[in-house]
Amino acid sequence: MQTTVTPVAHLARPGRPAVVARTLTELVGPTRGVVELPVRLMWNAQRTFDLAEPDDLLWMYENVLRESTRTDDLRQLINGRTLRRVWRRLNLPRGVRQAWESRHQGLRAA
Repeated sequence: MQTTVTPVAHLARPGRPAVVARTLTELVGPTRGVVELPVRLMWNAQRTFDLAEPDDLLWMYENVLRESTRTDDLRQLINGRTLRRVWRRLNLPRGVRQAWESRHQGLRAA
């Protein structure tokens, strides 16, 4: 599968385009348990997240969506159904939110 990089107008951070999965169904990340993010996605010493804890889940998703530079990370760490459920509660940079909602218009209504 190919990486979908959004137009330059949708930046995850200055100088770096947001990365968006082609479909939400390809996002088959875990829905329970404890997940440890790799250092490339989370530089903090506290990189483990208990998905049963709502704040942990949101914080993990925010970091993965903001910091991912490849769709493989998205596929392995984000779950499409869970993403749809928590979408409105995520604190994301404007460029990341716009990139995802441009590609997956159903998220706007989620």
